[in-house]
Amino acid sequence: MAATRFGEAGVPVEQLDVSAYTVPTATPESDGTLAWDSTTMVLVEASGGGKRGLGYTYADVATAKLINELLAAIVVGSDALSIPGTWFRMVEAIRNLGRPGICSMAIAAVDNALWDLKARLLDLPLVTLLGQKRGGAIAYGSGGFTSYSIPQLQEQLGSWAAEGFKAVKMKIGRDPDHDIARVAAAREAIGPDVELFVDANGAYQRKQALGFAEAFAELGVTWFEEPVSADDLVGLHLLRDQGPGGMDIAAGEYGYDLWYFRRMLEAEAVDVLQADATRCAGITLFMRTDALVESRSLLLSAHTAPSLHLHPCCSINSYRNLEYFYDHARIERLFFDGAATPVDGVLSPDLSRPGMGLEFKRADAAPYQVPI
Repeated sequence: MAATRFGEAGVPVEQLDVSAYTVPTATPESDGTLAWDSTTMVLVEASGGGKRGLGYTYADVATAKLINELLAAIVVGSDALSIPGTWFRMVEAIRNLGRPGICSMAIAAVDNALWDLKARLLDLPLVTLLGQKRGGAIAYGSGGFTSYSIPQLQEQLGSWAAEGFKAVKMKIGRDPDHDIARVAAAREAIGPDVELFVDANGAYQRKQALGFAEAFAELGVTWFEEPVSADDLVGLHLLRDQGPGGMDIAAGEYGYDLWYFRRMLEAEAVDVLQADATRCAGITLFMRTDALVESRSLLLSAHTAPSLHLHPCCSINSYRNLEYFYDHARIERLFFDGAATPVDGVLSPDLSRPGMGLEFKRADAAPYQVPI
């Protein structure tokens, strides 16, 4: 079909447009190890064959500069229908700049735009192009920042429970002396039937984290994310091996390449691996990570960016859940028509819309645009 419609040469990418937008948070936010008051989205629009695909990452403006000055020359003129070749050329080009961090996030934004463009060229929802396995993606509400007062915490998590989410996640670790009380308050707000997840963002030491795990288990916590630094594979393994039964240890959001995920899995450091297609060089590597996780008989969770992860999450084999992160869900509703909306805690792709189903609301985003 593609050869008849587009010719043997495929469809060249004709243009790559990059822009960046910084959105202030609704209130000051913090977790166990970081505080912030804004979030920046780097948006890529890839054009070819009369269609325009979009992709994005949440990263520093420097990411956009790298795309413009290095990656655009690789992508423009490449075949929009042959994404793996373009992906490998981008990875080769950043060899001397370092694979983790900004480079992988830049590749991610471009790769995501190319997948969206290809699906639009074929007039297919992205989930159909990837191979749909499930009709919807179970999500969990994620926020509960350490900067929130107890009433703010209870209002946010309680509202998600009332909307039908079967699980919610809160931040811990900034003030350990108050963590148990905050978790107890969260449990009170969501009731006994909603799963409660906690995320320390690496704030604890090993034995400290193990002690908290036992206390949290008494409050029905079933997911402990980054109880210690994600780089402390021995510490994560300790928590996984000696922590309470029924409590999953999760990490992996800072993975930028397949080797990172492989090391984490070989160390038996997690029950659930997290991956982020806005960081790990895009949907291309996210889908490959699924195979790696499946080979270990474990499960994969998508980290943040719910509208971007929806279609891949409905396609992977080792799926556990998708993070409906408050900051990103807010920005995606602001910037995109067709942003993912949960119904009883489930996000479902709109199969009537091509690609990721997102249309950029340029005028609404314009007040937040920053120079690159």
